[in-house]
Amino acid sequence: MADAREHLNVVFIGHVDAGKSTLSGQILLSTGQVDERTIEKYEKEAKEKNRESWWVAFIMDTNEEERAKGKTVEVGRAHFQTEKKRYTILDAPGHKSYVPNMIAGAAQADVGILVISARRGEFEAGFDRSGQTREHATLAKTLGVRKLIIAVNKMDEETVNWAEERFEAIKKKLVPYLKSVGYSPSSVDIIPISAISGANLMTPVSSDICSWYKGDSLIGTLDAMKPLPRNIDGEVRIPLLDKWKDRGVTVLSGKIESGTVSVGDTLTLMPNKQPIEVTGIEIEDLEDVTLAQAGENVNLLVKGADVSDVSSGFVLCSTDNTCPVVTKFIAQLVLVSLPGVFTIGHTSMLHIHTQTVHVTAARLYSEIDRKTKKPAAKRPRFVQQGSICYVAFETDTPICLEKFSDHPQMGRFTLRHEGLTIGIGKVLTHQEDTKPPQIPGCKFAGKKE
Repeated sequence: MADAREHLNVVFIGHVDAGKSTLSGQILLSTGQVDERTIEKYEKEAKEKNRESWWVAFIMDTNEEERAKGKTVEVGRAHFQTEKKRYTILDAPGHKSYVPNMIAGAAQADVGILVISARRGEFEAGFDRSGQTREHATLAKTLGVRKLIIAVNKMDEETVNWAEERFEAIKKKLVPYLKSVGYSPSSVDIIPISAISGANLMTPVSSDICSWYKGDSLIGTLDAMKPLPRNIDGEVRIPLLDKWKDRGVTVLSGKIESGTVSVGDTLTLMPNKQPIEVTGIEIEDLEDVTLAQAGENVNLLVKGADVSDVSSGFVLCSTDNTCPVVTKFIAQLVLVSLPGVFTIGHTSMLHIHTQTVHVTAARLYSEIDRKTKKPAAKRPRFVQQGSICYVAFETDTPICLEKFSDHPQMGRFTLRHEGLTIGIGKVLTHQEDTKPPQIPGCKFAGKKE
């Protein structure tokens, strides 16, 4: 059944212990997604673990490791809806050990909610260079999160007590950094909340609690967003996240980044060039679905492929217009955090849409001069943190990607090395490109140099 309401993927990001899972759980409680029996069960489990205040987080943190440690490990997923929109919650882990999982969640998101703890000492720990607030904000922008909302949580905590001074102090530190990573301050909403009590989540906070805040609630702000532009008429692109068997039928799961899919369509699974038929479409919060458009998370029931044929990072495409499959590409790279130097032969992990592979720097073409903002005439031997440069990369195995100019969500990437996010970039051209852009110092045009 078609639903005219816009669907948004909302990822909750931020430093560990900022209250992301509690916030996600409270939203599900407030929108009636959790029944009384389940609430009683979670309250009992939390009490048995001597963590009585954690029971709301248990709604999203479902495995024993997460509940025992109070730390999200996997990306939690849930759904809720309002009169105006349908939402999928992606509750990303905040601990630095699980950043790759956070990347997987943010790569699917349309909107990011950066959760900040207002408690004295906690905001500072998260915003410190060893904290995850900065890295998560940078990654959100890199991964294509179009809209960012700041939820300043724990405003009811005794060291804060809804103080405007504390809110403004956090805002003063945060806004310049968000601007430095590419978010316009005028487009970022900053909202004081209490996840544990639900204050300012569904309805604006009472003036008796917070007399100085005159804005909308968190969900009210989401509902009031203008519809995001979607390429529903373009070629189909569905980077795949997961696959499984359901009563003998292969099910492929992913977000439609471009195009429209209907039951009965024939698509091509890349990089295998394998034709598959769509026999059914499932969307979590809808029934009787026969058509899905860009922006939806879908489970596609298919014929023509077995689960053994599919890996995360494969892409379902229009049969007459498939995505490139390459082992070589050239990118514009910004080095954001790099101990040492970056030079030819440097290896790292490439995160691009739902794909993660090893990648090697094969050639440095040019570096942007920081003073003139133009490519330097001399080809660099190495580059360092803060550099913007043009780099040729090679992967160990063929991967699906697109030029950033053609499909931004499949052409932007993150580089990680030894637990650090070292670079962010966008694909400019690749070995299948017949009309490569003019890249300073670069002769690469789909042929070996």
